[in-house]
Amino acid sequence: MNLHSLLESLHPLAPFDFEDVEITSIENDNRKVQPGCLFICVKGYTVDGHQFAPSAVSNGAVAVIAERELDLDVPVIVVKNTIRAMAVLADQFYGHPTKKLHLIGITGTNGKTTTSHLIEKILADAGKKTGLIGTMYTKIGDVVEETKNTTPESLTLQKTFKRMVDAGVEAAVMEVSSHALDMGRVHGCDYNTAVFTNLTQDHLDYHHTMEEYKRAKGLLFSQLGNTFDVKTPKFAILNVDDEASLGYEKSTAAHILTYGIDFEADLRATNIRMNASGTSFELKTPIGIEKVTMKLIGKFNIYNVLASIASGLVYGIPLSQIIASIEEVQGVSGRMELVDEGQSYAVIVDYAHTPDSLENVLKTIQQFAEKRIFVVVGCGGDRDKTKRPLMAQIAVKYGTDPIFTSDNPRSEDPNAILNDMEAGVLSKADYRVIVDRKEAITFAIDSANRDDIILIAGKGHETYQIIGEQILSFDDRIVAKEAIKERKE
Repeated sequence: MNLHSLLESLHPLAPFDFEDVEITSIENDNRKVQPGCLFICVKGYTVDGHQFAPSAVSNGAVAVIAERELDLDVPVIVVKNTIRAMAVLADQFYGHPTKKLHLIGITGTNGKTTTSHLIEKILADAGKKTGLIGTMYTKIGDVVEETKNTTPESLTLQKTFKRMVDAGVEAAVMEVSSHALDMGRVHGCDYNTAVFTNLTQDHLDYHHTMEEYKRAKGLLFSQLGNTFDVKTPKFAILNVDDEASLGYEKSTAAHILTYGIDFEADLRATNIRMNASGTSFELKTPIGIEKVTMKLIGKFNIYNVLASIASGLVYGIPLSQIIASIEEVQGVSGRMELVDEGQSYAVIVDYAHTPDSLENVLKTIQQFAEKRIFVVVGCGGDRDKTKRPLMAQIAVKYGTDPIFTSDNPRSEDPNAILNDMEAGVLSKADYRVIVDRKEAITFAIDSANRDDIILIAGKGHETYQIIGEQILSFDDRIVAKEAIKERKE
């Protein structure tokens, strides 16, 4: 694509006064620049991309997008905001790929990963070639790739969608974080369906207030558009049991489909039965009542399943086929995942890293626990500090044997994080502090007796631990397995 045509998507007020050139790629990392590239200078938290513009030109960049004038030997196009410009240019350069996909976006504090995987399975079982972007990985058809952020920046995102289109993907499911919405990473994404799971405290280190956090999540629904198309209708799928849904319903012109348990909804779960091996309920829908029996456990997973069923219905998949897909699901990696080495006690690994998610998991465990409940839990460093005492309170309230330990301390002193957690519980509360996470997990396993339950919370599917600037190999599931085997020996 030539530069003049590409820049027209920015709708500049002044005419171009430089010679046109052919653009073969777009990058915001100077190390990835090759001849024919358009380089975009982005200001980050720690580095300013403008300082790397000369290096990008040396590597072959033929033009630069910047927020200020730069003395370079190639055209420099100055814009007010390079992040906003990058989203526009990426969408234009890659040919508006999301218009060629059925795109489903999922936002909320908890449940995004499980819901996205459930929806992806429903679509795949219906014979659709799918794509998935989320916390755990990016998936194009059957090809799985690592990902750094829950929702990548706009340039990576649009490039990924183009690859999906080229691979024949028909429907894509993605987790949409509040950070991504607030930063404009998903500008240019043409969503067909937007799903809301829930809103509880998280990321206040970035958003500062719950109202700002709520507003950021709501952008997904307001960005569904303001027009109606019979052939490709837009849907907002909302959890009526969460009061934030009321605001999101008002902020979108899309068709509304609701789901819930406690209040009346288009899709509602009733007569819920739950045990250690699964959950069953009656699903009330506008087209009748169906029985659902699934291997997933917990009220929170019922919400995830309801949101997934709603997404399948608006896509046009028959309800009976959707339920059949749900009932096949064994689980999602790191979400209420059992570590089974034939031991007489249960070990569960879960990603619960917010007060609400930890409480939900522990309430679920209490429903089938026969004896003690060990809770191995920590809080991440360089993140929302206000949730640390809350996490500790919940561990003490619902667990018989809480063990506070390190999560990903990052640049913070692990002991300082644990002090913040301890501040949330009474001095007479019965808990233990073990800074080393491996030691904490091993202690819980060595202490457990028959029919006890150990919950290892906070990291779930993660295979690393961030201590200082080091990213160390660490997987709760592997550590637990090794500890169980050592105890047996």
